[in-house]
Amino acid sequence: MQFVEANGAKIPAIGLGTWELRGRPCARLVEQALKLGYRHVDTAQVYENEREVGEGLRASKIRRDDVFVTTKVWTTHFAPNDLERSAKESLTRLRLSEVDLLLLHWPNPHVPLAETLGGLARVKKLGLTRHIGVSNFTVALIDEAVAACPEPLICDQVEYHPYLDQTRVREVCARHGMAVVAYSPVAKGRIKSDETLTRIGKAHGKTPAQVCLRWLVQQGVSAIPRTSKIERLSENIDIFDFALSEEEMRQIFALGSAAGRLTDFGFAPKWD
Repeated sequence: MQFVEANGAKIPAIGLGTWELRGRPCARLVEQALKLGYRHVDTAQVYENEREVGEGLRASKIRRDDVFVTTKVWTTHFAPNDLERSAKESLTRLRLSEVDLLLLHWPNPHVPLAETLGGLARVKKLGLTRHIGVSNFTVALIDEAVAACPEPLICDQVEYHPYLDQTRVREVCARHGMAVVAYSPVAKGRIKSDETLTRIGKAHGKTPAQVCLRWLVQQGVSAIPRTSKIERLSENIDIFDFALSEEEMRQIFALGSAAGRLTDFGFAPKWD
C-alpha cells in the first residue's frame, strides 16, 4: 500500500468509503476490505454506521495500529463543548480509544470557524484523535482554517474525480502541506462507460474505475471509493501494478470542469 504524507500523517492512498452502508452488510464489507489489504476506513457520525465500522474492524483481526480510521463531526456539533462530546460519542460507537483522523464534515457559517477549530485542536490534545482536518472546504475556507487552527490540519476531503476540476483546492492544500482525500472518486459509477477511461484501461488491462483511482493516486491524492459489492473491493485496490503516462494523465485531466460536481446541498459553501 502506498501512503500520502501530510503534516506528519501517513494516509493510505486507497481507503474504503462507507457512506450509505448500514447494518450487518457494512460490518461485513469493512471486515472483508481489511482482509483484502485495505488499511484506511472512512466513516462519519451522520452515516449512522460507526458501530458497524468498529465491528468490522474487530472482526478482521487486523492490528488496530495498522488501520487508519477517519470519522467526521456533523455541523450541528461545531460549538467547542459540543464537538468534544460528539467526538467521545463517536469513539464509544466505534469502541476505539482514538481515531486516526477527525474531520469537520462541512463548513458551518453559523459558528465562528476559529471557535470550532479551537475545539477540534483540543480534541486532538486530549488524545481522542491523532490528526485533524476538514471536509468540503473551499480555497478561502482552507486559508482561513489554517490561519485560525492551533494544530496542523492534514487534509481537505472533497469530491474529486475526472469530471470535476479541483486544481485550485489541490494547489491550496499543497501550499499548506495538506493532503487531498477524494470522495466519490469514480463519480458514483458514471465513469464506467467513459470512452477515454475505457481506452486507457484497455492499454493496461484495467477497468475505467481502476484507471480513475490510479489517476488520483498518481497525483498524491488519497481516494476512498465506496462500494457495497465485495468483488468490487479487490478491483478498487488493485491499482499499484501499473502507471499512467504523462499523456494519459493529461487526457484524463481534460475531462474535468467546474460543472462536474455530483454532491451539492443547499447548505454547501459557494464552490470555487
